[in-house]
Amino acid sequence: MPLLVLFDIDGTLLLTGDPIAGRALRETLQEQFDAELPENPVPRVDHAGQTSQRIARLVLRGAGLADERIDEGLRAWCSEFGARYVELLAQASTDDWVAGPKAAQALARLTEAGIRIALLTGNPEPMARARMERLGLARFFPPGQGGFGCDGEGRRDLIERARKRAGGWPAEDTAAVGDTARDVESAHASGIRAIVLRSTVHPEAELQADAAFDDLDEVATQLLAWAG
Repeated sequence: MPLLVLFDIDGTLLLTGDPIAGRALRETLQEQFDAELPENPVPRVDHAGQTSQRIARLVLRGAGLADERIDEGLRAWCSEFGARYVELLAQASTDDWVAGPKAAQALARLTEAGIRIALLTGNPEPMARARMERLGLARFFPPGQGGFGCDGEGRRDLIERARKRAGGWPAEDTAAVGDTARDVESAHASGIRAIVLRSTVHPEAELQADAAFDDLDEVATQLLAWAG
């Protein structure tokens, strides 16, 4: 059986910071939960490698909301967050966005070799797919596949969902590509291998990963070697 490879977005396929995401998150949380939040709440919490739902919970806890109240509206909020992001993105320029190094080349090599690829991201699915469109990478990620931020609060939930959507793909034939230690930890806890794209922001991740590289074409070479 060929490999199923699950690609993270932030810090992996998309290297540019995205203030639209922060704006959409803050606006929709305030509306959904009637909470007063600081101007830029995400950097105030442990957000690296987290899902949208987990980040929202941490932000709302910081604003004094109890978990019981958060639980009542979290899933509905996640859908609204994704929709708001897409609305805002439609009006924005992303000319300064930078894709992961050699991303298109790497994804083309994997696809041509019969490797199955999908997204594994804390972003809601509409947000993730809109970003891939802007980066010119959407053609590599078919609908109905992958794991997204509204599928669960923990990253392991997303891995399980991605494998299920791929027809119950075996863990031993699955790998994740990301950039944070949390990406690696959740992959290993799910019984799958993990590769990281090296980052000055998360240098600790490569110490835990099964492999680490400076560009995605090198990642593809390793994945093809694993696939035999």
